[in-house]
Amino acid sequence: MSKNQILEEILNEVDKHPEIMSRRDALKFMSVSPVAASVMAGTTVGAASAVAADVKGKIVIVGGGLAGMSTAARLNNSISNADITVIEPDPTSVSYQPGQTLVGAGIWDKEDIIYNRDDFLPSGVKLIKGSVTAFDPDNNSVTVDGSKEVKYDQMIIATGVMLNYAQIKGLEGEITSSGTDNSAVKNSGIGKDGLHSIYFRDGAEATYKGIEELIAKAKAHKGPEKLQAVFTHPNTPIKCGGAPKKIMYLTNSRLEEAGVRDKVELTFYPNGGGMFGIKDYHTAIVEQFKTRGFKWHYKHNLIEVDTATKTAVFDKHWKEKGAYDEDLEEYTMVTKHERVEVKYDFMHITPPMKAPDVVGNSAVGSAKGWVPVNKETLQHVKYPNVWSLGDVAAVPMGKTGGSARKQYKVVVDNMIAAMQGKSLTAKYDGYTVCPLITSIGTVMLAEFNWASKPAGSGKNAASFPLDPTQERWIWWLLKVYALKPMTIHGMLSGRA
Repeated sequence: MSKNQILEEILNEVDKHPEIMSRRDALKFMSVSPVAASVMAGTTVGAASAVAADVKGKIVIVGGGLAGMSTAARLNNSISNADITVIEPDPTSVSYQPGQTLVGAGIWDKEDIIYNRDDFLPSGVKLIKGSVTAFDPDNNSVTVDGSKEVKYDQMIIATGVMLNYAQIKGLEGEITSSGTDNSAVKNSGIGKDGLHSIYFRDGAEATYKGIEELIAKAKAHKGPEKLQAVFTHPNTPIKCGGAPKKIMYLTNSRLEEAGVRDKVELTFYPNGGGMFGIKDYHTAIVEQFKTRGFKWHYKHNLIEVDTATKTAVFDKHWKEKGAYDEDLEEYTMVTKHERVEVKYDFMHITPPMKAPDVVGNSAVGSAKGWVPVNKETLQHVKYPNVWSLGDVAAVPMGKTGGSARKQYKVVVDNMIAAMQGKSLTAKYDGYTVCPLITSIGTVMLAEFNWASKPAGSGKNAASFPLDPTQERWIWWLLKVYALKPMTIHGMLSGRA
């Protein structure tokens, strides 16, 4: 896709929201902004390589979401006469999941983020519309829907994660973000009576209705006690680690817009001991929370929800000194627990997440469920013809679409090198990007890698030459207008 085509896709997004910006103003912004120029440079995609690799072998990709389908497209562009099969049951697997936050805040409609899998299947790539039900890496095969055996020479695992709402007592369901069967989750109460979650599409749509209900309740509220809006972050790795805070910021914006912010208390309950794993971003977020009057309580993990009484139960945990070890000359640290009950009028749940059981319980999985790979080459630690990327890969950080954009190029380059009998030279450096929405109109663009520092100068330079810890309107435009076209029309073509 050409630069002009990408620009037109961005302008099409602008046309959907004239209340925010006109096409004319957007063109002006794109022409004068160095940030926009950088976006366009990053989105411009050229023609396929004139000299495609001449390698032979059957490649099977398990998972046809953003990571899997982008990898299929790039392999198809890079190998002459490629033999590629994608196995994916969900007809809307390539839908734009980062947009669910904006759906939850009423910025986008649900239909704005739904894309059909079959429209993005690369020409010549085969598609099996089913689910892998067993892995047999010792015999280079997988089983589809319990009966069909599919052989491979190289396999890529990009299944994504499962949203494990059932891990919370009182709730049910284990679903994917884009899957259509979420009845168990909704039947257990999520999506109504103040209990919400943006992590699946229907849930995101219901979240905005929940925010509107909270606003209406606040307008009618006369008592001295404030209404309680609660936001959680679980004790497992999650996709898009900033989303639990994004929806909190956006709820705050809607309450301010309606003139009822003073009637609602917003409180964040993360399982961890900080706002962000990178110190500079943690410090910036704490200051943002203070400015907005948010409350927070670290080391609280949601373990139970009573929907009838609208009560959330948290496991508050901390460490204390235990017995003294004379040999080591140190105290044993003992984890303590306290059950904490919190009433809510509105609560957003970020569910615990896990690898699909068919992955985690198989030979390609690990004790923690994720696919164990070399964190730089993304090659399986045990099976050299198995690779993994995206949310299911066991790498530090990296569960974002921005990470997948870096990872799929590494997988393609290294797989082709392996098929040619060459050394694996492509390296993933842990790059992760989180456009942390801080209000309707501002974003803090958090970019970092395994150095655990904001992207800086030289090799680790940020995409944009601005302080990444500051909230900026210009990054809101990037988030709302540019990133979806970059993803859908850039990554899924295998060229961005």
